[in-house]
Amino acid sequence: MILMPSKGHLLIAEPSLTGDISFNRSVILLASHNEEGSVGFILNKPLNSTLSDLIEGLALYDIPVYNGGPVEKDNLYFIHTVPHLIEGSQEISSGIFWGGNFERAIDLLVNNKITNNSIKFFLGYSGWGSRQLEMELDEKTWVIQENEVQDGLLTKNHKAFWRDKIMELGGSYLLWSNAPENPQSN
Repeated sequence: MILMPSKGHLLIAEPSLTGDISFNRSVILLASHNEEGSVGFILNKPLNSTLSDLIEGLALYDIPVYNGGPVEKDNLYFIHTVPHLIEGSQEISSGIFWGGNFERAIDLLVNNKITNNSIKFFLGYSGWGSRQLEMELDEKTWVIQENEVQDGLLTKNHKAFWRDKIMELGGSYLLWSNAPENPQSN
């Protein structure tokens, strides 16, 4: 069954997508998809920064920040599982929400009302213009999967996430599951 892109789906980078620092071995959650374009967040590419590095006054917090994608890399975005606590959230699907009141989210973290198991932060996002994602799918750049992990996306082991998804695809993808990230280092 061939899936069409839809918000809440995962985009798994094809093993042949090498040389692209942002998208090589990426797993992306589509937060929005319509005729105008698509928005997603790379779930498995942590940066060498924490939330306290980016927001003054959070020196006690070591919450990792992820590379959300190559668009608007100077903006901080977040997904979470607590819409009842963060007003203005938009449901992506299956208990995962995008955005909302940023100050409220930070206040909840500072006051230990939520933990980093409930929220994930990104610098930038992945974006596609009208029909751009469909063209990349036609070029076999991505494989679409339904999000069977549901809200477990926020706690998934980022180091093994792409490999796990490739193994789930089975068949010829299994060969790639143990290949080095940089084939030249083999």
